[in-house]
Amino acid sequence: MSTTGVTNVETKNMTEAIDDKSKRRFLVAATTVVGAVGVGFAAVPFVMSLRPSAKTQAAGAPVEVDISKMEAGQLIIVEWRGKPVWVVRRTEKHLADLPTLNAKLSDPDSNVISQQPGYAQNPARSIKPEYLVVIGICTHLGCSPTYVKTDDPAGADIDDDWKGGFFCPCHGSKFDLAGRVYQGLPAPTNLVVPPYTYLSDTRILVGVDSSEGGVA
Repeated sequence: MSTTGVTNVETKNMTEAIDDKSKRRFLVAATTVVGAVGVGFAAVPFVMSLRPSAKTQAAGAPVEVDISKMEAGQLIIVEWRGKPVWVVRRTEKHLADLPTLNAKLSDPDSNVISQQPGYAQNPARSIKPEYLVVIGICTHLGCSPTYVKTDDPAGADIDDDWKGGFFCPCHGSKFDLAGRVYQGLPAPTNLVVPPYTYLSDTRILVGVDSSEGGVA
């Protein structure tokens, strides 16, 4: 008999009980980890499924533009159907200057219907005069013009009375702040206005036609 009062059999049973308890803890922990990892892997395709695929975007998925923080004269660029779309916030001065340029332009009244939706066939070529939305590709050979502001020193080299707009350094075509092309230059037509609509006062959706020419 053991002097401690505990037999070898009892010691063995206690050891086995501790081992069994440790094994159970390990199995529970392992199962929990595997379960968590499984949930993680399951969540990835779900989250990814919420994002439009590159194929969908290339096919022309609409693009939402937040204009809430745009400053006067600022230009932002988004991509739609693989093309750059420019959004410019114009000032009252910019809008007042547009009619003064008509004599210099090839199509001041936007008579080439294919270059803009019906709701943009107006002096500002836009739904809301303050915001211009155009595809930033020159209608000559597909170059991307440069945005040159009214007070940019480079404007003096483009035109003696530069009112702001876009200049294509490749072949010299220039457009005003309504995307209208100047006369006697390689580009044959005005910049294209894509289909778009307003989701709210601060959000534009490029790629969806506005049925009424206002906030959808």
